[in-house]
Amino acid sequence: MLLLAQHFVTQFAAQAEKSVAGLSPQVAAKLLAYGWPGNVRELQNCIERAVTFARADALVVDDLPDHIRGHRSTQLDIPGIGPGDSISLDEVERRYVLRILKQTQGAKAAAADVFGVDRRMLHRMLERWRQDVDAV
Repeated sequence: MLLLAQHFVTQFAAQAEKSVAGLSPQVAAKLLAYGWPGNVRELQNCIERAVTFARADALVVDDLPDHIRGHRSTQLDIPGIGPGDSISLDEVERRYVLRILKQTQGAKAAAADVFGVDRRMLHRMLERWRQDVDAV
């Protein structure tokens, strides 16, 4: 989707004889978070408008239409899990537990405190996922 947005930036910048060359990281994040119910045509219109109002070499959030600029994503951002990934809640929990264990350098008592469980419960969780309890 960002490649298509970049294509539109190049196209409309050339038509308007403007030096807009790309998207700021903040604009890219807004474009990715938006659902695009109007599909490609809505994206095209959005970029055309943004290029028209752009005052810098890259599009900034203020160049975007109000409804996209103000859009708040309803998706939960979970580190290590991409938006297209479809995984179970158990797998999310497993990854989270392993991540906290890594951050606590394998200190199971400290990790159990983070989760609000006792160490035995953490041990059972690791056994359920067949994790080598001592290797973590």
